[in-house]
Order: sequence, then structure tokens, then C-alpha cells
Amino acid sequence: MLVNMVSAINNALELSMKENNDIVLLGEDVGRDGGVFRVTEGLIDKFGEGRVIDTPLAESGIIGTSIGMALSGMHPIPEVQFAGFMYLSFSQIVNHAARYRSRSRSTFKVPMTIRTPVSGGVRTLEHHSESPEALYSHIGGLIVVEPSTPYDAKGLLIKAARMEDPVLFLEPTRLYRLFKQEIPDEAYEVPIGKSNVIKAGNDLSIITYGTMVNVVKNVVDKKKVDAEIIDLRTINPLDEETILNSAKKTGRVIIVHEAPLSFGVGAEISARIAEKGMFELKAPILRVASDSLPYPFPGYEKFYIPNDRKISNSIDKIMSV
Repeated sequence: MLVNMVSAINNALELSMKENNDIVLLGEDVGRDGGVFRVTEGLIDKFGEGRVIDTPLAESGIIGTSIGMALSGMHPIPEVQFAGFMYLSFSQIVNHAARYRSRSRSTFKVPMTIRTPVSGGVRTLEHHSESPEALYSHIGGLIVVEPSTPYDAKGLLIKAARMEDPVLFLEPTRLYRLFKQEIPDEAYEVPIGKSNVIKAGNDLSIITYGTMVNVVKNVVDKKKVDAEIIDLRTINPLDEETILNSAKKTGRVIIVHEAPLSFGVGAEISARIAEKGMFELKAPILRVASDSLPYPFPGYEKFYIPNDRKISNSIDKIMSV
């Protein structure tokens, strides 16, 4: 079927709920309204109000309730309307969801998948445009996933819904309806913890994820550079093997992400390459990211988010070394 990311996620939720009666959806407006982006549209009619639950506007309550459900043997899939609102449930995620298995020496598990839209590029206000993947990847016990295509979104979500650990499932708002892709009708899994080499190359490795994948692909196609493009898909745990193999093969690495530059995913990847592959590099590692500032008002975001020009200039710079 030919679908956009919204429909792919909706289909993944439906198939997962049919497969596992312990899966429930909950969040603000996920029921009758189908969520703010209509990702859960129609599911309440198929599964009823007992499994698709509209909640009060209280993110800490949504996540806290979900943790209790998970500890009781269910698999909740809560939705937080925007990633910037998820900070209100930070304590629940960090102190309980991520730690319960370790705290109880695996006596208790927390099988839950937290869905939330992330990143900007659609002229929304600041708390609707956050890219918090680095914050949550710093937390032991929490898996962080961010798809860039409808195919990956469906497969990764189905995999997450079958796991027994908490997964933070980040959905790039700009990609919800940006393009359509042919995907299988039936359930399938995309492995968590394994990146996708979407283009092989020999002269340069570009490591990216989420909203920046298509931007990078367009720049590489226009410049006709022999670049290898890696879509991380999973932020935590990182697919270190694929990253290092590519870096050692090409000797040049650019890391591109929409989140702010400082202390970000690019810094972690750079450190790992420097520790385990530095002597096979031909040039310093470059990072292309947003400025380390609060997310700007809508009229300024095109200057804030990495764009074609910034990525192209970085490619020219690294290829000149």
C-alpha cells in the first residue's frame, strides 16, 4: 500500500493491537479526535474506549499511568502531543520507566512505547518543535527511536510494541505527510539498534536521521559526490559497527541532525569515531546542526535548522582536505 508516515503509524498501531490484546493507547485527544495529527484516527471505533483512552491534559499523569499499566502486565502506548510537553513527565520517564527493570533486578519489566512528535520545519511554536533525543539517550534503560520513512515508522513501531522495555518513539512532524512510500500490508519488523545504509559510497560518510535524511539525500544527488549515507533509525543504542566501518572506509565523516549542536548525538558519534577509528580518517569530523539556542519564532526557523546550503558547504570543506 502507498501511504504517508501518519497512515503507516496508524496501521502499525492497528496491527499491534490486533496481535496483542494487552496493548492500549492513551493520551490527549487520541480517541474521538484521533490525536492532534490524526495518527490514531479511527482506532477507537475498532477497539473501543477501553483500549483507546482520552486522558486529561496532564503529561506526568499520562506517563505515570502508563508505567503502572506496564508493571501490571499491559503494554501501553501513550502519546504526548508534542515533545516539548514531555518534559513535564521527565521524572516519571527517568526515575521509573527507565529504571524499574534494573531496580527490581528484572523482577519487573516496563513494556511501553511513548510516542511523540518532534522537530520543526512546519512553523510551529517553540514547545512544538523540540528535538530532545540526546536528553533521553543519556538515560540508561531507555531505547530511543526516530524513523525517517513510512516503511521504517511502521516496522520500528511494531518491533517496539513487541518489546519488554520502554521505547521512546520520536515521530518527525515535518515527515508526517511529506511523502508517500509503498509498504507491505502485513506486519513486519525493522530491527531496533541497526542503522540503514541508504546509499553506499567511498569518498565520504554522512551520518544522519529523522528530518535531515531527505535533505542530505537531495544535496548528495545534486552535488554528485560519492557519499555513503547512513540513517541511524535508532539513536540509543547506536549502531556503532556500521558507523565505524563506514568512517574507516571513506576516511571522511559529516554528521547532520536538526537538534542543537552542543552535547548532541553528533558529539557522541564523533567521540566514538575518534576513539576507535581516528587514525584512518583523512579529515576532521564535521557536524552540521542547529544553533545551540532556544528554538526560534517561526519566521526564523529556516535560518536555524540545517539546510541545503549548510550541508553543501560542509561537503565542499571536507572534500578539499
